[in-house]
Amino acid sequence: MQPMAGQDLLHTQPRPMHWLATATAISAVVAAASFVQPPDATATTTPAATGGHPAAAPDPSRVTFPVDCGPNRLDVVKKASGDLDGDGTTETVAVVRCHSGMGSPPSGVYVLAQPGGRRAAPRIVATLLAPAQQRSVQTLAIKDGAISAAVLGYSTRDVPRCCPDVRKSVKWQWKGGKFVQSELPAAVSTRRV
Repeated sequence: MQPMAGQDLLHTQPRPMHWLATATAISAVVAAASFVQPPDATATTTPAATGGHPAAAPDPSRVTFPVDCGPNRLDVVKKASGDLDGDGTTETVAVVRCHSGMGSPPSGVYVLAQPGGRRAAPRIVATLLAPAQQRSVQTLAIKDGAISAAVLGYSTRDVPRCCPDVRKSVKWQWKGGKFVQSELPAAVSTRRV
């Protein structure tokens, strides 16, 4: 067998120092590349980055809500999902109330977020309407990051708890790091509903 041309040259014989120099050079290139980003690069997860599947919305059935129903069960009566704070993740708004065979038990409206791992239970990140406020939610929707609801209540303590007589349309929107409530115009009526 005839030796290859140049086989006996020192620079053609790799030694540990050669591999160390090569590894250092490659590391320097990779590190430098991490500082060079396109101007529109973001760190949020998009459906394309997750294989075309958006992250699942938090499931209200996996949450323990701060509502005491005594011997009755707690019902999730409405839910809607969407990106409420513009961070690219999906939140869920859940309307809950104690189970009742009749009457209009008060509702609680909660915003749920899913922590980093899918195995972790969702958590409540905001209370929009507490049951102690004695209101019932008739409708719930999310559009363009805003939550809207028709809320029923009572004009006086003399109105029977079965029959709310005030209807307000309200909206909650993420502003300045919190949910801000506003009343939608011309939606207030004091009448039997």
